[in-house]
Amino acid sequence: MAKHYTREHEWVSVSGTVATVGISDHAAHELGDITFVELPQAGKSVKQFDILAAIESVKAASDIYSPLSGKVIEVNSRLDDAPELVNQSAEDAGWICKLEASDLGEVGALMDEAAYQEFVQGLV
Repeated sequence: MAKHYTREHEWVSVSGTVATVGISDHAAHELGDITFVELPQAGKSVKQFDILAAIESVKAASDIYSPLSGKVIEVNSRLDDAPELVNQSAEDAGWICKLEASDLGEVGALMDEAAYQEFVQGLV
């Protein structure tokens, strides 16, 4: 399943209308050891690029922005006890939440994987 990325380093993978959201491997690496993930409440509605959640590491605290508009339908509660999952597997087991996407057309405002890799290389 193809992932799309934001300029703030979130990723989204869409299956039907369910959008799984997390932060990129690049972001997890830049943050360093992640110590806490403030998960969104199930049922929370967000607009594209609104603050969805927050993440803290030994280096910094950062907001996580929603790549798509929708309603939170599931959170990765494993992160409550094991926030380091984001460091270990940011783009798989370390996902943050799942949204019921309300406008799949918004994917067009995001970068595909190749564009994101080019964007990240331009940051160094």
